[in-house]
Amino acid sequence: MTEAFILIPVVLPVVAGLILEIMRKLNKKIMNISVAAVLAIEAVLVFINIGKIGTEVKLFELTANLPIYFKVDNLGIMFALLMVIIWLLAGIFSFEYMKHEDNERRYQGFYLMVLGVLIGLDFAGNLVTFYMFYEMMTLTAFPLVIHTGKKEATMAGLKYLYYSLGGAYFALFGFYFVFKYADSLTFTAGGVGINAAGHETLLLVCALFMIIGFGVKAGMFPLHAWLTSAHPVAPAPASAVLSGIIVKTGILGTIRVIYYIFGTEFIRGTFVQTVWMSLALLTVLMGSTMAFKEKLLKKRLAYSTVSQISYIMFGLSLLNENAFEGSLLHVLMHGFTKCGLFLAAGAIIYKTGKTKVDELRGIGKEMPIVIWCFTLLSITLIGIPPTGGLVSKWYLCMGALKSGIAVFDILGPVILIVSALLTAGYLLPITIQGFFPGDDYDYTKLENKEPAKTMTIPLIILTAGAIGVGLFSTPIISYIETILATF
Repeated sequence: MTEAFILIPVVLPVVAGLILEIMRKLNKKIMNISVAAVLAIEAVLVFINIGKIGTEVKLFELTANLPIYFKVDNLGIMFALLMVIIWLLAGIFSFEYMKHEDNERRYQGFYLMVLGVLIGLDFAGNLVTFYMFYEMMTLTAFPLVIHTGKKEATMAGLKYLYYSLGGAYFALFGFYFVFKYADSLTFTAGGVGINAAGHETLLLVCALFMIIGFGVKAGMFPLHAWLTSAHPVAPAPASAVLSGIIVKTGILGTIRVIYYIFGTEFIRGTFVQTVWMSLALLTVLMGSTMAFKEKLLKKRLAYSTVSQISYIMFGLSLLNENAFEGSLLHVLMHGFTKCGLFLAAGAIIYKTGKTKVDELRGIGKEMPIVIWCFTLLSITLIGIPPTGGLVSKWYLCMGALKSGIAVFDILGPVILIVSALLTAGYLLPITIQGFFPGDDYDYTKLENKEPAKTMTIPLIILTAGAIGVGLFSTPIISYIETILATF
């Protein structure tokens, strides 16, 4: 019975979401209270599971040696905590925002279901369980992307679906060979032990395929285009969780495959590591450059996500402790920061209808709380002290410099710094023009357009969380070291 407790946070949101889809005549106020209650209970359940590290349960077997198996470990708990906190805050924000969208009940139903699937992903104890929930996540998140039903949203949703399924099939290719040559598919810190004798090249190709496959969800070049199409067309709360959380599943999949299946020593110094580092750095630079040029606010933030998630990929590809610590810190920082930035963009769109950066002159005078949060979140993403962005990028740069990998030990920090400057270039002008529109601005047209508290309070909490990752980085690093200690 104790073991089965870890399944409750997986099952509860899925069942609640299905019930919501069935109950077609549910009062909107009751629906919002019910959704908030489920999200709050879910957060409590995940927090309780912190005390259940090591708990495992086998649900059933698909075939011999392919069990659906769950296990709570420190890595899974870290991702699960981030997810439930972000999901709760974005969910509260959506109660007001979704008033100007149709089919609110359908949105909330799938919103809950996706969360349950994500927790199943976090607690997956082996590769087959992880892959099953990974595919379920793609399918259940699809309705959030196409929610508006417009042609642009439908086309973006189909692109999201094709790219995501294509990436998953890349990972599936590697899955077959891992199953054949590995001692086990159970996630084991440091690697499961792979019988690679005589098949090294084949298995290295499989590892690369799996990195690229999971990299699709993380928005890594050259298969990143779905992200910049899907994020802008989805409702703002959905964009926030897509950019802040869904992309992190590609990161989690990469960690599980390299650090828990193949083992770092298997790919260290190989062409796989070189290609991985190269793609990650190329994506960092490309994403920042495209964001700098982009005029649509949400699309600019989407390109920013492409860049920032590959900071994490680069750190993971270095295969050393400092870089790994920087990567996981960046996971937390980016989760809070990018979710907050998308919600701020959503609040602007909800209250003003403005979607382009050039239209935001004076917006800080009309929405001071929102734009102050946007400013602090921007500073965090840039990496200005004492925010979480500074700490994560510090560890990433230290990891690169200590790696001793020719070219990349210098090129990595240089590109990260250039990207940070570009980040300042595409975010800070919004703040500057928002608070200081110039003498030629017509101040007589200013109105108070601050949104409801259900929108501003989640935004303030997310801002505090993003900054807090930097201020309280020491205990977070200590926790990450417990993960490292198992390798």
